Amino acid sequence: MSAFNDIRDYVAIPRVLSLKLSPDASRLVSAVQSLNPDGKSYGTALWAIPLDAEPYRLTRSAKGETQAEFTGAGDLLFTSARPDPTVKDSADEVPSLWLLPRSGGEARQVASRPGGIGAVRTAGDVVVFSSDVLDGEEAAEEERRKTRKDRGISAILHEGYPVRRWDHDLGPGRTRLFAGRLGGDRLEDVRDLTPDPGDALCEVAFELTPDGATVVATWRVALPKGEQRTELVAIDVATGERRVVFADDAHDFAGPLAVSPDGARVACSRERHTGLDVPARSELWIGDLATGEGGAHAPGLFPMDIAWAPDSSAVYLAADHQGRRPVFRVPVGEHGSSRRESAEGANEERSGRDHESLEAVRLTEDDASYLALDASSDGRFLYALRSAVDLAPGPARIDTATGEITDLPSPAPRPEVRGTLTEISATADDGATVRGWLVLPPDASAAAPAPLLLWIHGGPIGSWNDWQWRWQSWIMAEHGYAVLMPDPCLSTGYGQEMIDRGWGDWGPRTLADLDAIVDVAVARDDIDGERAAAMGGSFGGYMANWVAGHSDRYKAIVTHASLWNLDQFAGTTDASMYWQREFGAPGSERYARLSPHLALDEIDTPMLVIHGDKDYRVPIGEALRLWWDLRRTNVESKFLYFPDENHWILKPGNTVAWYETVLAFLAQHVLGQEWKRPDSVV
Repeated sequence: MSAFNDIRDYVAIPRVLSLKLSPDASRLVSAVQSLNPDGKSYGTALWAIPLDAEPYRLTRSAKGETQAEFTGAGDLLFTSARPDPTVKDSADEVPSLWLLPRSGGEARQVASRPGGIGAVRTAGDVVVFSSDVLDGEEAAEEERRKTRKDRGISAILHEGYPVRRWDHDLGPGRTRLFAGRLGGDRLEDVRDLTPDPGDALCEVAFELTPDGATVVATWRVALPKGEQRTELVAIDVATGERRVVFADDAHDFAGPLAVSPDGARVACSRERHTGLDVPARSELWIGDLATGEGGAHAPGLFPMDIAWAPDSSAVYLAADHQGRRPVFRVPVGEHGSSRRESAEGANEERSGRDHESLEAVRLTEDDASYLALDASSDGRFLYALRSAVDLAPGPARIDTATGEITDLPSPAPRPEVRGTLTEISATADDGATVRGWLVLPPDASAAAPAPLLLWIHGGPIGSWNDWQWRWQSWIMAEHGYAVLMPDPCLSTGYGQEMIDRGWGDWGPRTLADLDAIVDVAVARDDIDGERAAAMGGSFGGYMANWVAGHSDRYKAIVTHASLWNLDQFAGTTDASMYWQREFGAPGSERYARLSPHLALDEIDTPMLVIHGDKDYRVPIGEALRLWWDLRRTNVESKFLYFPDENHWILKPGNTVAWYETVLAFLAQHVLGQEWKRPDSVV
């Protein structure tokens, strides 16, 4: 039987999360997530993937391991909250840094911090890591943390913004960067590179130059009225001296981030600050580390991952494109650009060009999506995680000369999907092409057409182009539904114009695109358009709410982590400044035109509302307000509430409850079956 039939079998499937190539290109290492023995949570372990043998497990502990990073000597660094066997009664609550020798043997702890250790980078014998540190004297931090704990203090005093992020509170500690050297049993000469960063390193992306002399990092700058921008800085490892490399009042410089092997240039993403009439745009930015001169490359391709060719002559770029995420090769000239320019002298006119610039040459021609790019030192191969809508992530090798792709043995065998994946497209009312993926159940036919489930992606800047562990269309197909996953306006991979046409026009423009492609789908003889439902999460939930108030074509609506009252959302989300750039100050015209709650009186479609209490991106107030509005207007509805979950609902048991409840709700309203409460909910 398929693993997509029983959700309990599905949540038990192991998942490959990452990929790292050893310096000698003899093996890869992946973090693999799997169900813990208690069945209530997931754990991670590191697996080796030799290029000439089968994968094998490297680490085992109840706490799990992550953040794998090779040293120049081929030893493996990783973080884990496992206890240190050399310390009596050790019971770490936060991750420490561990080293697993290349020659084999047991891993040993090489560094620890009271606030734990986060991301790690290494070059030569230099190791740089991030850690959460309380304000004040770093040397006394352990005692101050103990005092807070002993006194039962959880209060956090803020003087800046933001105060939360996705599903966690920010503070009282702040991120700092530390440097040390590999030598004896532990890191030596560990020192604080950023002793007073404020909030500048919140969500930092950083890399080391190949000589280990410089850290290149993102640096957040607070601006008046709650705004901020992100610069790229260089920090001297020996002195801690910091200088700005890229900065621009109209852009952020952010990850993905990579330093060229010759140490001369930096590649990153440059993201335009949006406004009422300034749509989102991201582009590959490559510049000189010494002078800050640089330029934009591959316009229209939003960088998702980057890796340098070993001779520093090109950058490999993974970017969304027509429902896939291919790898492109971007040649790099002097100063990192064929057209030298400063960060402030950006080529704004490039936004209208064809997104497949001559600068970017597509390397992979299949339907897959790629991440975790890593080039071999001889330049012959590029290693990556390869996945697709119908293919779970696994390691692959790409020939950089021919583009030939070879799947490598995976530490987590890919589950087989049943059904058919096909591609459809439509012409919207403004002439634009809207494409999407259509997943058909195995037995769909003209004699037995399948009911349709429209699944709207989140973002809104995003694309259905990859395997989804969380939003799994193959579960729905296994239960008989044809699943349409369209990329309407605001989707990436179709050029800047696709984003521009939906900017500031979320509901009306997106619904017109959805209607056009749904019309094409229901015209097929293997789909029953009379039995149709719509669902989505986050922005997809916003659109589910919009559809409920502006369309009567669906028998049921499932709205997850959804925006209901835009004015309320824009001031309570974890990043108000971002959303108010597009919608304006609270109470402005755009809220009144685009807020789904204003069409409440038009809703008569049954709705399933789903929300996690720990969702700080779309706060629980949106669901509470929506639920009350549906109850007071007698709309047939149910509310699936998760007190301990975030934006996505990730715990195995709660994932089971999510899918079982959605399937029961759809069975009632789309298939006409009697409501049956799932055993997984009470």
